[in-house]
Amino acid sequence: MLPSGFSAYAARGPEWVAFLDRLPGLVRGLLEDWQLIVDGPATHGFCALVLPVRTAGGRPAVLKVSWPHWEAELEHVALQRWHGDGAVELLRADPHRYALLLERLHPEDLGDLWDVEACAVVGGLYERLHVPAPPQLVTLSSCVARWGTELAALPRDAPLPRRLVEQAAALGRSLAVDEATDGRLVHTDLHYANVLAADREPWLAIDPKPLSGDPHYEVAPMLWNRWDDLVSATRSVRDGIRLRFHILVDVAGLDERRARDWVVVRMLCNALWRLQDPPEAHRLTPTDEYLTRCVTVAKSVQD
Repeated sequence: MLPSGFSAYAARGPEWVAFLDRLPGLVRGLLEDWQLIVDGPATHGFCALVLPVRTAGGRPAVLKVSWPHWEAELEHVALQRWHGDGAVELLRADPHRYALLLERLHPEDLGDLWDVEACAVVGGLYERLHVPAPPQLVTLSSCVARWGTELAALPRDAPLPRRLVEQAAALGRSLAVDEATDGRLVHTDLHYANVLAADREPWLAIDPKPLSGDPHYEVAPMLWNRWDDLVSATRSVRDGIRLRFHILVDVAGLDERRARDWVVVRMLCNALWRLQDPPEAHRLTPTDEYLTRCVTVAKSVQD
């Protein structure tokens, strides 16, 4: 039942080994309890198994079972709040088992669209998704307060431009006490691969890692994903990043300055977390290259 690529995640450590050991039984229990019929081979992402199924009434759906972690803990809350408006429809949830039954979408994502066209699609989803946040969600202000402190504590010899580190730390401190930092439901990981084609609408968002936050926080993932497209384009990487940024901001009606501030914070936080990786961590992108990408995005939206 488990795809080989997902089983290979056992290399991540003992918690994953334990999860993968109990996952087949967990899935069998969900299929029985929810009266689901397997309707195709399982696929997976970075943290979840996705199994095509049909309900007792014959409706095509997918069963998603996530590795237990805080980002998946309240995914069902966001999907319930959206109720299918701009996002995949939640049919059933068992938060204790980190299990969701979702409408079945198509495998096509925004990766096949011209990146400018894809940015226009995502910018159009922002307004629909950024509704008042449910009270259960973690606040973005509490997160950025911690991140700002961690950025400020980076040693001066860290392999990042000190000016950018200090700028991001100062922005983090300011945003942490800004009332506008909390209050709207933000997806936080809305990028090309997390928007799928659908029957009832052309495109729908999937896989939220929700916070009670600021819509301007949402822009950065669209800038750092599909990096090879930026490198291979005839225009410069800087111009490509800026084009994406301005399309997202213009289509969504966001404040350019505030969106820029959040991009700087997020990119330096990404760099911070890479530097905090344990020595044995395996990443597809080498650390030096990844840090360069983070700095490039942060600089490009400002220069």
